[in-house]
Formats: sequence, structure tokens, C-alpha cells
Amino acid sequence: MPAAMTAVLSDAPPVAVLWPFLLAGGAYLLLRSLIRGVRGPDFTAEASRHAFCIGVIGWLGSSLLPAANAGILPLPGSWSVPVDIAPALAWPVLGCLAAHVLGQLSYPKARVQPGKLTGKVSRVRDLLPRPLAWTVTVIFGLSAAQVVWTSTLPGFAPHPYWSRPDGGGDYATVGGEGRIPGVQLAMYLGGALFVLVLGTLAVLLLISRRRPVDGLAFGLDALLRTITMNRLLRTVATVASGLAAIAGNHAARTDPATGPANWFNPAGALNLGVLLLMLFWSPPRLTGAQPRRGRAANREEPVMRLSVSIGAVMGLAAFVPVPAAILVPGAVTGHPALLVAVSAAAALAVVSLGELLVHRNYGTTDEPRHWPRQPVSPVLACTLVAAATVLMAAVFLVAWRQVELGVEQSWPVTAWTSAGVLLVSGFPLLLARRRSSVPGTVPGLDAALRAITVHRVVRTLAACLAVQAGVLLIGAGPKLHSASPLGPEPWDFAWQAAPGVGAVLAAAGVVVAVIPVGGTAQRGASGPPPAKDLQPVDLRREHPNAI
Repeated sequence: MPAAMTAVLSDAPPVAVLWPFLLAGGAYLLLRSLIRGVRGPDFTAEASRHAFCIGVIGWLGSSLLPAANAGILPLPGSWSVPVDIAPALAWPVLGCLAAHVLGQLSYPKARVQPGKLTGKVSRVRDLLPRPLAWTVTVIFGLSAAQVVWTSTLPGFAPHPYWSRPDGGGDYATVGGEGRIPGVQLAMYLGGALFVLVLGTLAVLLLISRRRPVDGLAFGLDALLRTITMNRLLRTVATVASGLAAIAGNHAARTDPATGPANWFNPAGALNLGVLLLMLFWSPPRLTGAQPRRGRAANREEPVMRLSVSIGAVMGLAAFVPVPAAILVPGAVTGHPALLVAVSAAAALAVVSLGELLVHRNYGTTDEPRHWPRQPVSPVLACTLVAAATVLMAAVFLVAWRQVELGVEQSWPVTAWTSAGVLLVSGFPLLLARRRSSVPGTVPGLDAALRAITVHRVVRTLAACLAVQAGVLLIGAGPKLHSASPLGPEPWDFAWQAAPGVGAVLAAAGVVVAVIPVGGTAQRGASGPPPAKDLQPVDLRREHPNAI
């Protein structure tokens, strides 16, 4: 066994071996920095934000999209290659579990052991959200049943598309991609599901047994554990449902030599339902984590509630390509840049619609327009500039390399989709600039609404550009590296590391996409503004999804 492990590690690229450790270390340092050195009344809010970031990182690591076509054999002569099933499943299963483990390890630990203050140790059953736990158990059971059924199905060889008479005077198209025997795919999916179950139980035990968080009372610490369990269970439920969708995608394929070329994946539709259910199954709030100042006044303004709701709808709009990717694989998944652009354009369309609603329902021409003194924080503006610079550099390098090697060029899709998103982003900015003023009892309300719109547009654009650069490097790097095998060329190591760099950029883009309104200016506020300068109202905490 040691000799076999040594052989595997010697054949693996250094980046492939070090990448998981570097990613885990970076995630730990990020989570640790969010809560390090925070004391006093702000600690509860920071602990709540820290728990939210754990959930976001776990969700980022749980994507099964690269494994969507696991077990499917592409047509001969096509550009597609069979999915490497083991790593495609290992990354999301182990990634989502590792994120929650790192989150628990990053909390500042109190010196007392759990149960020292109450005389007993917290048990998983006392902290576990029961309805969610039973729901997740049912999802795991249904996923296991789907995998078992898939194991009984035979495999098919791929067959080129052709037409034959259907007996009614017309022609039917047959042929298509093949599939491996179901038992082979079920071994991978069953193993991944088994590891997911054991890992979930282990992380739940870790959450209940870890030391109390230094700075939180025992009751708040127990509530924080319940919140973390809620986010863990929701994430693993989507992963288990995704494994069932992969099995359903394999089972739905017909024999390309005899059957019709069209098919439907019911398990994929159920997976979408699970995603929506887990999205709306929000965790309890940590008592004292939400600022109370100004909340009663904010709720009295209907336009404020509309603005907060737009943030939640933006999050849903970003998932517009998901139904097409699940129900009709290949519609958008074959062009990742197009998928990213459609998500960003849908979110920007929601912002534009919100400005139109504000103008129509609450605008008035009796008051002058109030433009905010600083509509975008310097941090977010620098993030946009950095994302645009990185994208242009990535497009230039990939284009130069693809032209040099004479391979298929993938950078034009990234270029024109990014340009399209940049063009679309101008519409909500123009609407925010030109719409009528909004009167209100809260000072600075009109300027606040415009600043929120500008923040959301800039944030969406920066996230889109970063993710576009990431998916370009992820998709183009391996092909350019395989076109130029390891040798004396100085670019070999760079293209070998391109997928890892692309994954970092894509993850950074998703993190940017969930930066709350005003979140970048929280820590850097310096003194009160001038008395006559109306400042935006803080709407960040009116709704858990108000981003």
C-alpha cells in the first residue's frame, strides 16, 4: 500500500496534490479572520456573520455540476470526454464537509469544556432541528433507492445520430450518447453517498462536542450550534439529491441504437425541488445579531420593504440557468461563460424591474433627485477594477495560447458574453439616475435607494467578471496543457495550474456576489458625515436574504 500510494503521488502533478491543502488553509484563515479580535456587543453579530460564511463556503464546495454527465459515454469524434467520476464526486462531498469542519475549528475556544456551566454535555439530539433532520433523512433514503435502481440497468455504446421510418410515413431520429453499466456508476454514487452520511454524522458530533465559543453565553452558543447544523443538513441534502439526479440522468438515457433521441430526467426535476426547499428553509436567528436601531422606522416605509425584497429575488434570479441545465443537459452547461452571463443578466434585470416599480409606485416629480455622496464603496470599486483587469488578462493569455497551438478558440464566447453583461448593467444604472425622487419620513431615503441599486449593479458586474475569468481558465487550461505535454516549455507549469487559479477566481466571484449592501463600508467608517449631507439608510438587516 505505501508503494502504491507513492506511485500515485509521484505521477500526480504537484498542484493537484497541494491544491486541497492550500484551499483548506485559505478557507480556515478567512473564517478565522472574520471573528478574530472581536469582543463586546458586536461579537454576537460577528458570530452570526461567521456562521453565514461557513454556510456559503460549504455551499460553494458542494456543486455537482462537473459530475452531471457522470457515466455518460460521448459520441465518437466529439470534443466531449468522459467524466472522471471519482474526483468529480469527491470534491463536492468532501468539500462541503470540510468547510463545516474548518468553520468549527476557526471559532475562538473558551477555556471551559462543554457542559461545565450546566453540568451536562450537549447532545446532538438536543441541538438538532428535528423537522429538517427527518426531511434530510427521507432525501437520503430516496437517493439511495435511486442509486440501487440504477445499479440494475445495462450499459449502451454511443451511436451516431441517424433517421429511420417510424411506420407512420415520417422519420424518427435515433442515436446519441451511450452510458456505462449501471452497476459501475452505482459503485461510485453509493460510495459517495455512504461517505456523505458518515461525514455528516461526524460533523454533527463535532458541532455538539466542540468547546463553547469564547464570548457567547451558553444559550447563544447552543443556538449557534443549531444554526450550524441547519446549514450543514441543508447542504448535504442538496448533495444527496444531486447524486440521485446524476443516477437519474444515467437511467433516463435510452438505447441510442433503438430508442428515441429525446429523454427526460424526473430525478433532476426533484433535485430542483430540493434545492428550492433547502433555499427557503432558513435557520433561526442568533439573538442579538441583528441591530435594532431604526428597524421600526424602516418597516413603516413600503418602498424599503420593496428594496429589501429585490435583494432576495436577485438571489433566485441567479439560478435561472439551473432548470435548463438539469432538465436539458448541454443546453447551457456546454458553454459555462453563457451560463454565467445569463445568471448575471437575470439578476440585473431584477434590479432594473425594481427601479421601474419604485419609479411607478413611489416616485414623485415634486422633489429634486438626491444622488448619494458615495454610491459605491472604494473597496467594491477596486474589486470591480481588479475583476475586469484579471478577465482581460485571462482572455489575452488564453487567446494567444490557442492561436499559437491552432486549437479550438473558446475565448470569444467569454469576451462577447462579458461585453453583453457590461452593456446590460448600464440599464439599471440609467434607471437609478433618471427615475423620480422618492419622498419619505426617513432622511436620505431617496439617496439610499439609489446607492443600494448602484451597489447591487457593481457587485453583480464584479462577480460576473471574476467568475468569467475563472471558468475560462478552468475550461481552457487542461486543453491547452494537454495540447502541450510536459516538457521544456516555460508555460507548462502555468497551464497546469490554470484550473486551480480559475477555481479560486470563480469562488471569489461568488463570494463577491453575496456581499451585503453596505457590508464593505462597515469596518471602515470614519466619523459622522456632514449634517446637510443626507446619507443612505441601512437596509441590510431587514431580511435574511436582503443582499
